[in-house]
Amino acid sequence: MKKLLSLALCLLPFAANAEFKTTAHSAFLIDPQSGTEIVAKEADTLMPPSSMLKLMTLAVVFDEIKAGKLKLDERIVVPDAADYKNPTWATASKICLVKGQKISVRDAVLGLIVMSGGDACVTMAEKVAGSEPEMVRRMTQRAREIGMARSTFGNVSGLPHPDNLMTSRELATLAQYFINRHADLYPMFATKRFEFSEYQTEWCAEWGRTKTLNYNKLLFIMPGAEGLKTGNTAEGGYGLVASATQGGRRLVGVINGFKAKNHDALAAEMKKLLQYGFTDTINKTFYKPGDTIVEIPVWYGRRPFAVATVEKPFVITLPVGAKYLSPQGGKYSAPTNTDNIRILARYAEPLPAPIRAGDKIGLIIAQQDGKAIASADLVAKERVGKVQFFARIWKNLQVIFGIK
Repeated sequence: MKKLLSLALCLLPFAANAEFKTTAHSAFLIDPQSGTEIVAKEADTLMPPSSMLKLMTLAVVFDEIKAGKLKLDERIVVPDAADYKNPTWATASKICLVKGQKISVRDAVLGLIVMSGGDACVTMAEKVAGSEPEMVRRMTQRAREIGMARSTFGNVSGLPHPDNLMTSRELATLAQYFINRHADLYPMFATKRFEFSEYQTEWCAEWGRTKTLNYNKLLFIMPGAEGLKTGNTAEGGYGLVASATQGGRRLVGVINGFKAKNHDALAAEMKKLLQYGFTDTINKTFYKPGDTIVEIPVWYGRRPFAVATVEKPFVITLPVGAKYLSPQGGKYSAPTNTDNIRILARYAEPLPAPIRAGDKIGLIIAQQDGKAIASADLVAKERVGKVQFFARIWKNLQVIFGIK
């Protein structure tokens, strides 16, 4: 039998984008730990991502590195399409590479992150996928796999193309993919300066002499900034995908379509967005791993109940100063205010034995106005073995004849 049990009620629900204001066409701010959307302005509007699209290229590259198919110290050949004399790169962001030269994967990655090198994107695309169109296909496939259902890609560099469209929400999803999947490589996004040492021409060496600082100026003005990627086109304006950690709490923000004078103004706007999240909201941990959330009846179990807990802290983001009801004596009273957040446990009972510790046995859900805003698996805290054959027969007789 399926069961839904109310565990707690929180007053003063969080309303995304309740107070934060920005002139950017789109802005999105999320707390990855709770999954709460703190700011959501045109978050699902498809827009040109400009160079923020390079993150999708880099996601495929990082996946190759993680799989052992590509190494950071490996030397790769610069193709004709990435040569600095190619008209494509005349005014575009680049490292300034020459066809036929070899560069390390590490330099290509850092050149992409710091200098927004589109030529580095093309070089890595041909190494990983054989061609740019094939790399675009792989980018699309990976985007779908990680929950980016709407983003489309026309190239690997983010240069203007009608198929280059992403939402701010999906850019934030992509940022979280790096954080969760590539924790070992993720610190590369915080690189403030990169000095490429293998220029092949005097023109490139002179050009690159002033191109050593990261375009992401948030790294220089906000404590705890972790990087990720900027973008800018005349049509789309300025954009930035960024993350920062303060006091052990991480936030991920996206701004796109921001009409600014320069990257400094963009960084200031992103700092304002992230700081809003840090100062005006707070995380409330309702349950920690090992806490007993609910006891679920077990059929044919050596114990009558399986204790349900969580694998990681179950957290909800609330406005600073919000009040919530705490359990008293294991009981919760419902507030008269119907606009609230409810914490629910959903599971089927009885559970069939045996049950292993860590098995998924239900779901814990935070709802606001009947809509789920956060959820996590309920898992078995301890193993529950299965009774032997004759014990199962006795159990059946107890049920049939009402024997207690």
